[in-house]
Amino acid sequence: MKDAFGLPQSLLVLGGTSEIALATARRMIARRTRTVWLAGRPSPALEQSAAELRALGADVRTVAFDALDPESHEAVLGKVFAEGDIDLVLLAFGILGDQAHDEREPMSAVRVARTNYTGAVSATLVSASALQTQGHGSLVVLSSVAAERARRANFIYGSSKAGLDTFTQGLGDALHGTGVHVMLVRPGFVRTKMTAALEEPPLATTPEAVATAIELGLRRRSETVWVPGTLRVVMSALRHAPRQLFRRLPI
Repeated sequence: MKDAFGLPQSLLVLGGTSEIALATARRMIARRTRTVWLAGRPSPALEQSAAELRALGADVRTVAFDALDPESHEAVLGKVFAEGDIDLVLLAFGILGDQAHDEREPMSAVRVARTNYTGAVSATLVSASALQTQGHGSLVVLSSVAAERARRANFIYGSSKAGLDTFTQGLGDALHGTGVHVMLVRPGFVRTKMTAALEEPPLATTPEAVATAIELGLRRRSETVWVPGTLRVVMSALRHAPRQLFRRLPI
């Protein structure tokens, strides 16, 4: 169960090598989280992530999980929930893709969509059902500011996140009053290994800053969190910009 401050004592991370997820796990462990499940494809990186969190004092377990195998999600995640209640599920997996390459290779674009949207829909529904059955818990989904409006530079990735973003909003409405808290997180550009080769835009942030925002959002029972908060205003302006003007912007 969550502590008196609403912070989780148990955490399931879907995307166990995500830098944002691991920063969040470290922050949660520093507060009161004692049990952590890291779900991801078996790899040295997953085991290393688990070892680093164990060194902080948590009971950390790994579970083989593949976003591209939705048929397995119910069985895999069901085994985790069978071990005991989960206070927080953090959906943190996703791939950025390569826009220029993916436009030329449609199956690469499909892989982005299957990972970021189809796989996420499956894992989220399975987790939401389990949380509803236990009668409590939070489901935090990492979206992106790219979901707000498709941009020429990354419309494949952006459209996959837009689908997930809309889905999560609807799921939050559907679960309202059930005891399950759904929170959507919209970070801007985050400095991670995945984005290291990209040009850094204004208002770039860090995994640690996103983790801090997630913790604050959990305390406040927020439904949507922007990181940094300034992006709420920036993206609102972009979302409402006339299309002819929007097409001229260097984004």
